[in-house]
Amino acid sequence: MNTLASPAQLRASFLRWALFMVPTILLVGFAAGQLGGPDTPWFAALAKPAIYPPPMLFGIVWSVLFVLIGLSLATVASAWGAPGRGLALIAFAVHFIVTQSWTLVFFGLQDMFSGLLVLGFGIASLLVVLAFFFRVRRAAALLLLPYFAWLCFAGLLNYRFIAENPDGGPRGASGAETRIEL
Repeated sequence: MNTLASPAQLRASFLRWALFMVPTILLVGFAAGQLGGPDTPWFAALAKPAIYPPPMLFGIVWSVLFVLIGLSLATVASAWGAPGRGLALIAFAVHFIVTQSWTLVFFGLQDMFSGLLVLGFGIASLLVVLAFFFRVRRAAALLLLPYFAWLCFAGLLNYRFIAENPDGGPRGASGAETRIEL
């Protein structure tokens, strides 16, 4: 016998990983989204760049991307014995956890510049993840390309928010603060 697993066993392994990874990625993304959001007086007061898409688009795009990310991750996770598999999974975990903090940094802390730094790390670390995933399974890397494109767009959008709001927007815009100038 010269094979470790039959094609049916490999498909079953991928399916099990996909049934675990896709909901996990969706859950992490949903949880990160609860750490802040655009429904704040601070964000409402910001000047929006011309490239700012309709708000409803974000939920749709992120849902599709999270499914693709989960499938990509399942592809790598099910590649038992592939050289670099463990390193690829660790690199992705670090990338994803840090990148998901953007919502907290941008919306929660109202810090657009640090949000841009988080996205810069996310883009750079995703390039590393893409290289690792490509070595394990090419299809896994290809599934992450829309995510890479969206992160690049998010970085551009974050930069445009900074350019349109050089003062950082109204600080402490929670609705509970009153400023009086004499």
